[in-house]
Amino acid sequence: MMDLLKTNCFDVKEKMVIVGSCLKNMQPYAYEELKKISQNIYDVCLEKEHLNMVVTKIIGMLARGKIKAMIFVSVDKSPHCVQLHYIVKELENAIDLSEIEIKNYVAVDNKLIEIPLNVISLSKNLSKLKEELAIS
Repeated sequence: MMDLLKTNCFDVKEKMVIVGSCLKNMQPYAYEELKKISQNIYDVCLEKEHLNMVVTKIIGMLARGKIKAMIFVSVDKSPHCVQLHYIVKELENAIDLSEIEIKNYVAVDNKLIEIPLNVISLSKNLSKLKEELAIS
C-alpha cells in the first residue's frame, strides 16, 4: 500500500484503489480482495488529512491522463472515511471524469459492498434522506 499524499503524480497506473488507511487492519480479508482487483492501492487517513488536500492531489494525478479507473473503499460507519466517497463529486466539480470508471465500496464483515453514487449523494443530504425514508 502506498501513501496517497506522498505518491508522485506521475507514478500512477491505469487503475487506482484509494482506501482509508485503517482498512487493511480492520478488514483484512476485504483488503485481500482489493489486491486481486489491483495492486495499485493508495491509503489516506481523512481523520489526519483534510479532504481538500486529497482532492487536489487526485486532480494532479488525473491531469496526467494515465488513470482509467478509480475505486474508493472505506470501512463502514466511519465518520472520517465516509468522506472518501464524497471525493468523486468534488472531482466532478473540477474536471471531466466521463472517461474514468469509478466505483465505491464499503467493507463490512470483511466483504466489499458496492455503493451507488446516488446513495452517496443522498448521505450528504440529510433532509432529502429524511424525506426518502418518510420519517416525520
